Amino acid sequence: MAKVGVILSGCGVMDGSEIHEAVLMLLSLSQRGATYQCMAPDKPAAAINHVTKKDEKEPRNVLAEAARIARGEIVKLSEVKGDQYDAFVLPGGFGAAKNLCTFAKDGPDCELDPEVARVLTEAHQARKPLGFACISPVIAAKVFGSESVKLTIGHDEETAAGMTAMGAEHITCDVKDIVVDETHRIVSTPAYMEAKNLTELHLGIDKLVAQVLEWAEGEELA
Repeated sequence: MAKVGVILSGCGVMDGSEIHEAVLMLLSLSQRGATYQCMAPDKPAAAINHVTKKDEKEPRNVLAEAARIARGEIVKLSEVKGDQYDAFVLPGGFGAAKNLCTFAKDGPDCELDPEVARVLTEAHQARKPLGFACISPVIAAKVFGSESVKLTIGHDEETAAGMTAMGAEHITCDVKDIVVDETHRIVSTPAYMEAKNLTELHLGIDKLVAQVLEWAEGEELA
């Protein structure tokens, strides 16, 4: 049975993990027989009121916010090592581009959260499968762009150009599909970069999870 790390960036599409994407990832992992552990950086980040769409005066803690999605079952990313899990997956939401890296502000010149970079690098070096949904493939582009990793965020030309500038090979992809990089054992899907409803969203995410687990469970049997 594969154990998968789910890296979250808060709670809510505008300033954290996209909740639908995160929950559908957890559902697909559970339905396919995997166990999972949610994790997030323990740090403050700017918050947005999802009703008014305006900035909140006080920042919120990324770990504490992500714990809302995880029902409290969460660990600090600083306590995680990349070889402890059979695979890692990342949902999108603007938190991925604000809290896990600074792509939302800095584009291809973005900086990575050091713990995110460390865990993903350790996992990649250990040949652990990685899955990225929605905007989170920009993180993979920053970490693995020097290896010309194949990724997708769908059809958004501006974001794709930013990923290409970081060294990644962007492949246009529809919401129901995935882009698989067999060499690097990395899979990505557009999710809410393209999805118009939960059904479309689930199809791509479930395919992503299926591919991650195929790699992870194949490694277990080897």
